[in-house]
Amino acid sequence: MGDSTVWTLAIAALTGGTAVLASWVASRGSTQAARIQAEIAAGAQRAERLRESRRTAYLDLIEQTHLMGELYWEISTTLRLADSGDRAAALAALHDREVAEYVKIRRCARVVELEGPPRAADAALALQKTTGPFFAAVKAGLDGDRDSPDAFDAAFSPFWKALEDFVDAARAAHQRE
Repeated sequence: MGDSTVWTLAIAALTGGTAVLASWVASRGSTQAARIQAEIAAGAQRAERLRESRRTAYLDLIEQTHLMGELYWEISTTLRLADSGDRAAALAALHDREVAEYVKIRRCARVVELEGPPRAADAALALQKTTGPFFAAVKAGLDGDRDSPDAFDAAFSPFWKALEDFVDAARAAHQRE
């Protein structure tokens, strides 16, 4: 074999080796890029699911708060009726509904607490706690306390303010996501 054949074979081997190495490097790069792209897509899907889950939790709490508010208006009207057997029976029935609705609002607040973020969770729990004065006033009304209607009505402002605070916190959290 002549020198030119050796050089030709050496160049061919070097070119072939370079091609194989370049193919391997390109394959690794493509694989890594595909993995990164899949991780980004999965992260985006998780973020969107969390966003929708939080939104649903926020809306459920807002809806339950409005339902509770409607019940509170009924109770306020009943507390202002003249003392009678009918008033006591109606108030007792409304008290039972209040307890049932409280369970729902408590559940909604706990779901928001679970879903987060902390500011929205804190606002949800604060909203839940504003139902306490209503409960106490109804119990006092059932016991014959004549000041219970005023105590009950005084609880409305903090209740609606807590709802506004929650909506603000939920909006801020939802817009950051």
